[in-house]
Amino acid sequence: MTSLPPLLGASTALARVRTFLARAAAVDASVLILGETGTGKSLLARHLHAGSRRADRPLTVVNCAAIPEALFESELFGHVRGAFTGAHADRVGLIQAATGGTLFLDEVADLPPPQQAKLLTAVEERRIRPVGSSKEVDVDFRLLSATCHPLGEDRAQGRFREDLYHRIALLSVTLPPLRERVEDILPLARRFLDAAVRRHGLRERLLSPELRPLLEGHRWPGNLRELAHTVEAAAVLSEEPVLRPDLVAPLLAADRPPSHG
Repeated sequence: MTSLPPLLGASTALARVRTFLARAAAVDASVLILGETGTGKSLLARHLHAGSRRADRPLTVVNCAAIPEALFESELFGHVRGAFTGAHADRVGLIQAATGGTLFLDEVADLPPPQQAKLLTAVEERRIRPVGSSKEVDVDFRLLSATCHPLGEDRAQGRFREDLYHRIALLSVTLPPLRERVEDILPLARRFLDAAVRRHGLRERLLSPELRPLLEGHRWPGNLRELAHTVEAAAVLSEEPVLRPDLVAPLLAADRPPSHG
């Protein structure tokens, strides 16, 4: 089994996340993971599964933002042959595929309202009904969910069911953005740099001490993902072993949204 990348960082904010992980992994409660894009929500979900009693069973990942609404019910709940045009054979849905293991709903805020009601039934009753079937199927899974933004406004506006929210968020944790983990930025950058050197077969690369104010002063809207990509690009583009501000600064500027007015 391939080992998971660790949750990197020595900040107090990340220490709180690790404490949560140790406690939440040991139980079967549903968990809602909150955090900006690139903060590591999917990695935390994988750690929660790996540390659970279900670790030897499947971790089924569903990106709710990537499935067209017209296909959502069939993808989640499965279908029987003849349920609709093109349904030439029975198909097991993602929820049933997660039986015995963990179901991870990424970008859960994008779950269409009709499917929210059906997911609620599945979570409460541990049964689903495939599209076109008259029979229900028993399911057993732990539910993890993630979203880039709190669901308070969606709940207030009726876009996300209040009863489902309380089912998916028995436990919740917020992953801190990188700008709130300033003390972690340089150690993380060094780890990402070493990984980039190995990945691309480069000669040794080092971070210039002059990079510190640049890296620690950047807002990192893309968080860990942006830092990793920036360091990797700099490692590949550099013609010398030491990465300097004159190389890295343009890479950061290229990620900034255009100013208006």
